Amino acid sequence: MSLEIKKEASVSKQEFNGMKEVKSNEETYRTSHSNLESQNSDVVSDYEHNLKKGLSNRHIQLIALGGCIGTGLFVGTSSTLTQCGPAPLFLSFIIISTMVYCIMCTLAEMVCYLPQQGSVPELVTRYVDPSLGFAAGWNYAYSYAMLVATELTAAAGIVRYWTDQVPQGVWITIFLIVVVVLNFSAVRFYGESEFWFASLKIICILALLVVSIVIFFGGAPNHDRVGFRYWRNPGAFGYHITGGNLGRFLDLWTAIIKSAFAFILSPELVGLACVEAKDTRRNIEKASRRFIYRIIFFYLSSSLMIGVIVAKNDHNLLLALEENRPGAASSPFVQGIANSGIPVLNHVINVAILTSAWSAGNSFFYASSRSILALSKQGDAPKIFSKINRFGVPYNAVFLCSLVACLAYLNVSSTSSKVFQWLSNICTISGFIGWFLIGVAYIRFRKAILFNRLLDRIPYRSPLQPFSAYFFTIVVAIITLTNGYVVFIKGRWDYKDFLTSYISLPIFLAFYLGHKTIYKTRFCIPVDQIDVITGLEEAEEEAKLSVVRVPKNAWEKFINWLL
Repeated sequence: MSLEIKKEASVSKQEFNGMKEVKSNEETYRTSHSNLESQNSDVVSDYEHNLKKGLSNRHIQLIALGGCIGTGLFVGTSSTLTQCGPAPLFLSFIIISTMVYCIMCTLAEMVCYLPQQGSVPELVTRYVDPSLGFAAGWNYAYSYAMLVATELTAAAGIVRYWTDQVPQGVWITIFLIVVVVLNFSAVRFYGESEFWFASLKIICILALLVVSIVIFFGGAPNHDRVGFRYWRNPGAFGYHITGGNLGRFLDLWTAIIKSAFAFILSPELVGLACVEAKDTRRNIEKASRRFIYRIIFFYLSSSLMIGVIVAKNDHNLLLALEENRPGAASSPFVQGIANSGIPVLNHVINVAILTSAWSAGNSFFYASSRSILALSKQGDAPKIFSKINRFGVPYNAVFLCSLVACLAYLNVSSTSSKVFQWLSNICTISGFIGWFLIGVAYIRFRKAILFNRLLDRIPYRSPLQPFSAYFFTIVVAIITLTNGYVVFIKGRWDYKDFLTSYISLPIFLAFYLGHKTIYKTRFCIPVDQIDVITGLEEAEEEAKLSVVRVPKNAWEKFINWLL
């Protein structure tokens, strides 16, 4: 009986080609999107050149890892610790890391199957609905572009930790020029810069973990063995809303919501980069498989150490947050190390935080330009943004992102900075929307694969599927809906917090319903009409041409394992 099931689940080359001719899924799929196919052919004819395969294995590995390590870990954990306590901080990172791993694997499986499409909007358009893909595309393009301006502002503020004699606008200009130059250059320069940026962040985290362990066991200059003292006094939970079991649960839920923002829009970077990666299938699969233990090591160990070396009611940390001090001043790592009597390290950490902000801005700029390029290729943005120069750079898309990034200058004025804060807050919930759409796209993709009996043609099958996709899709949906739950508690209503938490939802729905009204697309592409065939043979042929380099000695084996 098992043999019969296996035969039923597979399909021969002849059957596959026959299905390709009979079903014509691509034609049916495009019908609901009006004349999108003809638009796409015009877009392709406007291409002067193609994207270059300039990202190597080590670039992809470090983009996958470094993209998730940012200011959210170095600085953002302060508010979670002081408000919720060390236990919710640690538990929330366990839950979010598990969820992000599922997202990464799910996205990697779809990208490995058809490497030609790496952006989430392209996957949503192909497997779910063109209108939903249109809304997702602009959701990502806007969010990434705004996050560039946000990170540039953060980088300029971090420098103020050393000096405030230079106007903030000067630092914004310097950081913006470097990011724009890198993104106007060939993609290998972006990959190389991210490799070194991520390497510096990883080295810094490793150093911080070592120092934290030394403090834990009393090896610091003050010889104070802290252990888990701060978990007992002032306590493991913050009870920031109420006491008892309900208070502990709300501490954890608030910590989950806060901690999720440290990972927002990061797993998708690998999918976008895959289109310009060498040996795409093998590198994306490799990045996905190694993502779990890397993220567990860096994030879980860091969140645990933060709650160990500094108390949630630490006076200096609370004062730094209250006064909104820049850079390392608000880092729990810095306060914990300072309390132990270790000098100088605060400046080293500030360099790492500056690198993180700069690196994040560089990555988000790249992602924004590629998102606009993908929209243009699908006919959802003007065709001019699909033009690519001889270096493989979509220069018009990069130029548009440069203009949006100039919104960072709003922060030079105290009055206009409020406008900027509103604009940047809109994009925060957009990451949750994107994660939800990844889950929906995969569920539809999986059903189409099973319908067409192509399960054995998937080169990388992530673990616990489709259950892990259902898991994170449901959890993300709950987080999205409860993101601003505090404002609904009696006595805590604040219309500003309400708008900040939920304004992205009506904006997204406006894009979705507007497109659906104009093009009159169906609610969802039927499973038997989802295209999981076009481009598969080309992807398999490209994979056959890849050459796997076998490590010759112990050092090469270590590097191969590491990267």
